Amino acid sequence: MDFDLVVVGGGAGGMAAARAGVRRGKRTLLVQDGPVGGDCTFTGCVPSKALIAAAGAGAGFSEAMASAARAVKIIAAGEEAEVFRREGVEVLEGRARFRSRNEIDVDGQAVGADRFVVATGAAPAVPPIPGLRELDHLTSDNVWDLQECPATLAVLGGGAIGCELAQAFARLGARVTVIEALDHLLSKEEPEVATVMEGVLRREGVEVRAGQKVVRVEALGSATGATATAARIHVEGGEPVEVERVLVAIGRRPVTDGLDPAAAGVELDQRGFVETDDYLQTSAPNIWAVGDVAGKLQFTHAADEMGRIAVGNAFGSFRKRRFHAERIPWVTFTDPEVARVGLSEQEAAARGGQVAFLPLSEVDRAVAEDRTDGFLKVIVGPRWPTGNLAGGRVLGATLVAPRAGELIHEFALAIRTGIFPAHLALTVHAYPTWSMAVQKVMGQFFVEVEGRRARPAGAGG
Repeated sequence: MDFDLVVVGGGAGGMAAARAGVRRGKRTLLVQDGPVGGDCTFTGCVPSKALIAAAGAGAGFSEAMASAARAVKIIAAGEEAEVFRREGVEVLEGRARFRSRNEIDVDGQAVGADRFVVATGAAPAVPPIPGLRELDHLTSDNVWDLQECPATLAVLGGGAIGCELAQAFARLGARVTVIEALDHLLSKEEPEVATVMEGVLRREGVEVRAGQKVVRVEALGSATGATATAARIHVEGGEPVEVERVLVAIGRRPVTDGLDPAAAGVELDQRGFVETDDYLQTSAPNIWAVGDVAGKLQFTHAADEMGRIAVGNAFGSFRKRRFHAERIPWVTFTDPEVARVGLSEQEAAARGGQVAFLPLSEVDRAVAEDRTDGFLKVIVGPRWPTGNLAGGRVLGATLVAPRAGELIHEFALAIRTGIFPAHLALTVHAYPTWSMAVQKVMGQFFVEVEGRRARPAGAGG
């Protein structure tokens, strides 16, 4: 079996790469260990967003889980192997292992190719906390197997996954405790994000324990002799927490088990992710890596973009395309949502950045709906060679709002296309929409808007 392109992994990055190969007229094989669609479809984005929506609408636990299952079924139907075969992609189910730079083994069958794209994804990481592995703990992979809502739930980790599921389960009736070792939740975001979201979660009954490191997990006995699910969690500087179930959301690890990348000359970084350059090429000149396994941005839409870029670079004869992480927006689907694209204020301070800040309490649509938890924070900086003419250029934005995941795309477009900040400030936005906040915050870079004006980055609020 010889191909022009073999894609290993059928998640978002792998699907995009396989389709890109066929569009270029290349004989393409997609190798996937399990159903095509990957984590996002079956255990990640799709079921979690359906659960969050159902919980927010007041559904009961069974109804919410059924809603998540229905969403998975519908979306997975459009990603089945037969769909790809009809599009011209050959699909082989099995576990791949590199034999050399030009050959893999798929469950004993040799497959050769001129070029490969590795898109094997990532999986929930389980930290080496004493006692944790002896407990029947939950992760974002197996939480969907629950038959009933636990009365008490501890979420280890206050990142995006932890906060999303903590809020959803609290709304479904669980008494939730979030334990985060760092000083605040959502530590990858601007510090103002944690202030808002910790307040929202506490108001909804979630106990937030930030700055407390878990030192030991003590399984509480099971009467049936099965692996225990209940636990007493011991933390530094705090009282133990006893819960029926423990959900681990402390990050993700790359999936390279059994792949044997060294046999192909593919190097891994210190964390175990496949190391690539800006063009997604690995240390092996005919192998590219995309998606979560590449350790850049672990988002479905980022993986999709990487898949198309990698195949274009693999077969293109013209100038290669870089993967620009700063152009990729991301969203944490809590309520309110948290959205981000580009640089943070700290990152922009050294570039002479300016910051505009607008609390939702000053946005008429938010006031009308009584949804004033949140803000818009936008950063601009000088543009070469015109400096701050027309506002320079947009460097980044962080939004916390009920529709932040939709609002962020104006800023993503501005970063990608180089739109001047003045264009956003002068574009008429309909009143009273959430989007009008974009025009209002951008105006601060040019005039005082209702007592607010942009300030230098790093100068404080």
